[in-house]
Formats: sequence, C-alpha cells, structure tokens
Amino acid sequence: MSQRLALITGCTRGLGRALVERFIREGITVVGCGRNLRQVEELNEQYAPEHSFYPVDVSDSEDVSRFAHIVLEELGPPDLLINNAALMNDPAKLWDVPAAAFSRLVDVNIKGVHHMIRHFVPAMVERGSGGIVNFSSGWGRSSSPDVVPYCTSKWAIEGLSQGLAQELPAGMFCVPLNPGIINTEMLQQCSGEAASAYPLANEWADDAAAFILKLSASDNGQPVTVA
Repeated sequence: MSQRLALITGCTRGLGRALVERFIREGITVVGCGRNLRQVEELNEQYAPEHSFYPVDVSDSEDVSRFAHIVLEELGPPDLLINNAALMNDPAKLWDVPAAAFSRLVDVNIKGVHHMIRHFVPAMVERGSGGIVNFSSGWGRSSSPDVVPYCTSKWAIEGLSQGLAQELPAGMFCVPLNPGIINTEMLQQCSGEAASAYPLANEWADDAAAFILKLSASDNGQPVTVA
C-alpha cells in the first residue's frame, strides 16, 4: 500500500472520477465515495483491492459516520481529504429556485463538507498531519446571475476553509481550491453548449493532481487555484 492515502468525495463522475484515475497512476492509495451505487461498483471492479470505494451520501451525517468508521479502522486517517462532492442548481433567478432544491444544494455542498470534516479530521489532528482540500469555484470568489445558490455554497466553502485553517495544529493544512473551468456535467447543466469550449475532466486532472499533491502546510488557509 502507498504511504499516501487520498480520500475523495464525489468520486464517481466529473472531477472526482478523473482525480481517482490520475492519483492511482501516481501511486497514491485512493478511497472514495459517491451516491451512485452502480458507478461505485464499477470503480471497485476496476481498482480493488488496492483501492476502495463506497456508496455514501455526504449530506447524511450518519452515513458519513459509518463510512468513516470503516476507513479509519481499515486504513487509518487520510493524508489528503478532498471534499469534491457538490451539486449545481438549474439556472434560475434566485426567487424562482424551489426551497427544496436550495436546501438540497446546501445539504451537499456545505453540510456535506462539514460532515466529512467532523468524522475524519479529528483522527488526522490526533496523528498531527494531513491536509484538507475543499473544492471551491471561481463562483466562490465572484458571482453570477442564475447560479446564486451554487455561488452561495462556494463562498461558504471559502470561509469555512480559511476558518478551519486557523484551528488546525502546525504541520496540517486546509485550503479552498478553485479547480478552474472544466467541461463537466455540472458546467453543461448551467452553461449548455458553451461548456464544450473548456477542457474535459481527464485533461484537467493531469495538471490538477500534480498541483494538489504539492500542497503543504505552507499553503494553509490560502485560497488556491489550479493553474
């Protein structure tokens, strides 16, 4: 087993899936979670037993707790906790966004990150090492019409990450990461055909994986962007 363990949420598609493949090629042991059982099973068929994947809804604290118990018992604390799982809202004026849709987005994009931190970071702190990478967005540092719920969630991730960074012991780090603009299902959902002007997730992952693996305690609390 690799000396480095990366835990990736939202690992079954988009940026998460691309990072799984790229990290494995780099010799990193990967454990991941996602909501789509069939896609989780496909990952296990492809990469087990060296790597492991679980069906988990990060918005459900009890589900995350069960997941954390398994991972911490079998593998120990991750060296990298990568909170990637997120939802995008269907484009609409804020006053037209249904309450249930707004709540579900907050449950995944904000509360899901907190659930992962609450159940995994204490073991990382006890060990005294490791990093938390919370996926933000360009829309976590700016805003745009028709995607206000998503912007709201990513602005929250910026603040959450910088606040958590101040609470971590020396030697650890937490950063909000803007991955850049990538042609994923989420971008297609809000931008339509314009998404095709941007690189695919697998193309992005070549640079992004190397960037993430170079992050260290010297980056703690700094908003970072995949160059």
